[in-house]
Amino acid sequence: MSPLWISAEWPAPANVRTCITTRRGGCSQGPWKGFNLGVHVGDELTHVAANRAELQRVLGCAPAWLNQTHSTEVCKADPALVLDADASWTNERNIACTVMTADCLPVLLCNKDGTRVAAAHAGWRGLLDGVLEQTVSKMGSPGYALMAWLGPAIGPQQFEVGPEVREAFIAADTQAEAAFLPSSREGHYLADIYLLARQRLGQAGVTAVFGGDLCTVSEPARYFSYRRDGQTGRFASLIWLS
Repeated sequence: MSPLWISAEWPAPANVRTCITTRRGGCSQGPWKGFNLGVHVGDELTHVAANRAELQRVLGCAPAWLNQTHSTEVCKADPALVLDADASWTNERNIACTVMTADCLPVLLCNKDGTRVAAAHAGWRGLLDGVLEQTVSKMGSPGYALMAWLGPAIGPQQFEVGPEVREAFIAADTQAEAAFLPSSREGHYLADIYLLARQRLGQAGVTAVFGGDLCTVSEPARYFSYRRDGQTGRFASLIWLS
């Protein structure tokens, strides 16, 4: 794997492989400068295609791209299609469940037997509506037989939200109140998307949860961030069975 990218740090089975790209490397220019993998953000499509081809060449697996819409749709990963979904799963080797983000939370999951993996795109809307619970339900195993890794996302010191977001989460689950602290702007809150994800995964029985300590907004040289830059690229989080 490229030294410019990272892997999940978790005790997954040896045949479960992961890769989280960064903005380093690549041929995109302008506000997408680096290794942009998003075709929907205004970048030159030839640059995106070249970056995607390089990703597949280096990893030696087939990424299954999604058309992400902040939904709770979960599909079986298919490299031949671009499906409308925000999570995918597979039990086939060398097919990579792939999600793209630039502040939203990427969540990678596997069963402890190393026979099924999944990737979910969890923005606050999808998280609220249950995208993680839907993904867990597709894993074919009880929550205690799964593990999850929380990838780079907007950190709890950067994610300011309005009162309506806090109220919606608390209405769905009272324990969510712990994930919101008052911000310096009156009536607004700093949200901990990592804690919200851990709470939702825990309710689904998944208590082996790792990661959750990388902030996209705070590392401009490493990650694309929509909240920080507005027009920007997307990096990818992938998981597959070797």
